[in-house]
Amino acid sequence: KPDVTLKALLSGKQIQFADQKQEFNKRPTKIGRRSLSRSISQSSTDSYSSAASYTDSSDDETSPRDKQQKNSKGNGDFCIKNIKQADFGRREIEIAEQEMPALMALRKRAQGEKPLAGAKVVGCTHITAQTAVLMETLSALGAQCRWAACNIYSTQNEVAAALAEGGFSVFAWKGESEDDFWWCIDRCVNLEGWQPNMILDDGGDLTHWIYKKYPNMFKKIKGIVEESVTGVHRLYQLSKAGKLCVPAMNVNDSVTKQKFDNLYCCRESILDGLKRTTDVMFGGKQVVVCGYGEVGKGCCAALKAMGSIVYVTEIDPICALQACMDGFRLVKLNEVIRQVDIVITCTGNKNVVVREYLDRMKNGCIVCNMGHSNTEIDVASLRTPELTWERVRSQVDHVIWPDGKRIVLLAEGRLLNLSCSTVPTFVLSITATTQALALIELYNAPEGRYKQDVYLLPKKMDEYVASLHLPTFDAHLTELTDEQAKYLGLNKNGPFKPNYYRYY
Repeated sequence: KPDVTLKALLSGKQIQFADQKQEFNKRPTKIGRRSLSRSISQSSTDSYSSAASYTDSSDDETSPRDKQQKNSKGNGDFCIKNIKQADFGRREIEIAEQEMPALMALRKRAQGEKPLAGAKVVGCTHITAQTAVLMETLSALGAQCRWAACNIYSTQNEVAAALAEGGFSVFAWKGESEDDFWWCIDRCVNLEGWQPNMILDDGGDLTHWIYKKYPNMFKKIKGIVEESVTGVHRLYQLSKAGKLCVPAMNVNDSVTKQKFDNLYCCRESILDGLKRTTDVMFGGKQVVVCGYGEVGKGCCAALKAMGSIVYVTEIDPICALQACMDGFRLVKLNEVIRQVDIVITCTGNKNVVVREYLDRMKNGCIVCNMGHSNTEIDVASLRTPELTWERVRSQVDHVIWPDGKRIVLLAEGRLLNLSCSTVPTFVLSITATTQALALIELYNAPEGRYKQDVYLLPKKMDEYVASLHLPTFDAHLTELTDEQAKYLGLNKNGPFKPNYYRYY
């Protein structure tokens, strides 16, 4: 009898589970959907906030532009969320310093020389603990710095507070509006009695703003250092049109930036960003990655390792062949858009995922961008009366069609990893050191060495940046003998590869 009862009980459970599964797969009604969304939104926000950094605190909804804040020394030349978070930000910066050995070594080696003495650097980058280490290194090397954020979602408020407390003029907070974004850049640039002579940009927005509003400033600016695909593209366009009036250093295409930051950073941070926002399991999921440059390669490698079925779209036959040789299926987006669970863009282009594709996506498809700008996904086309937007948690929105289908849009199409999570500090040490050396090179270059054009970082500097990071791994470089160096036609101290060499 107990067996019969157990069977009946199990049978009942099975029927119940089947009913539940059937009910779960039904699309909710509008009333049910809204109440469910409110429930998820509330619980998700509570759990997310308790685990998140102080950056996500939203106790005070007053715009920083409406506040009058001063640091402990009475200085108020900044605009941030909350200066009281400075102690928390300082601790985060101290943690980042431990993972940025090259910048700390550069700070120690060059501090006495002050190679940036007299430099007035205006910067527009992601304001994170890693950027703070870079800014404090530039200051230790003699530079004055004024800074704004290149992304409205990536600023770590507590780090911005620590920088402001330390005397830096920082204008940024997480969740800026578009108007706030340009206002912050303008506050950095437009200060009576202060004229920048160096630009450190990420995306080209700062350079664009100065060209548009304050073109006369370029008479005293010695150079531009740019680290993103988007910003470099803009610089080459200016150069081609004959409108680039100062030398510019293309850091993005330096070996140490492209092969480490773009590849290894994205290989780790793509999973982090997706997990934090959606709690998705990757095993067995069908994912399409648009673009197989260094960022795309990193994303694909990570997802493949987690058991995802990965498709790749690509316009370049060389990158396409690499994707095929790496074991990925090359497709056109319209061939797989109905079946994939996750869509990731990383092309640096515009309108890669347009409304036509968004309409055809399956229910629950996750859509995100790993490129610098928010141009790859046509988010504007989703802001129409027939579609409903529901905020699930920070940086996560449901966009719902009239028939109940919904997609999960992350960071409103902006850069996923820095908007929704963090990135590996050690990799950013490589990029930040490259940026610092590029600033030093342009600032100290004798007149005539660099013309009004776009340049790559000298190979010797790339190798120097790499060498500064090797001690972390207790790595020991092999040295050429005199005979070997002569045979190869190299200097024993480098550079070891010609400029046309490709590091695959």
